[in-house]
Amino acid sequence: MGWHQELLIGFDLETTGTDPNEARIVTGAVIEVKAGETLGRRTWLADPGVPIPADAVAVHGITNERAAAEGRPAAEVADALADVLTSYWLSGVPVVAYNAVFDLSLLSAELRRHGLPSLRDRLGGSAPGPVIDPYTIDRSVERYRRGKRNLEAVCTEYGVRLEAAHDAAADAQAAARLACAIADRHPKVASLGPADLHRSQIGWYAEWAADFQNFLRKKGNADAVVDGVWPLRAES
Repeated sequence: MGWHQELLIGFDLETTGTDPNEARIVTGAVIEVKAGETLGRRTWLADPGVPIPADAVAVHGITNERAAAEGRPAAEVADALADVLTSYWLSGVPVVAYNAVFDLSLLSAELRRHGLPSLRDRLGGSAPGPVIDPYTIDRSVERYRRGKRNLEAVCTEYGVRLEAAHDAAADAQAAARLACAIADRHPKVASLGPADLHRSQIGWYAEWAADFQNFLRKKGNADAVVDGVWPLRAES
């Protein structure tokens, strides 16, 4: 039985912006999925402590008024999310996140911001993992496929239903199901154990970043730098 038929943990954040070092958590979701079936779900709504820009509200629909009235303090949400994720990793269960480097780096930044233990601290000094990132995997195994690579587009490519894009629970669930669909299509992905797949993604992401950096420089941006670290940018 491959990893894609075992328990997977879908994870997603909706946020105040697109810079993982500066953006704040607005909603978060952790979804238990096995063989495509949802076994459990936990969701969080945070008061991010800063105004939610209008363009972010337009994406995920969480207004400043709702976040202030119903959201838990941002530090509590970040702490709870980190505890839940690390509990699964300590049990050897993979966490699935679409474009994982964004969500994990943003969560890491929130932990630092609030003076909370880092993911690595909670794991006894070990790096977070295993992580499964359908974005990174698909970009490697179907490198030459044209078209968009956002979650909606890639779900459509693999026939995975995305019930409500930019809802954290829906996106987390879809990411886990998408990981299974990619493994079904690509036996070489299914044949890897979670730890080996994690290590492979480190290399695949670095390769993509180097190629994209070269592309940008050839297009005239001589100083372009694309960070090739996956799945979590350096924690201070």
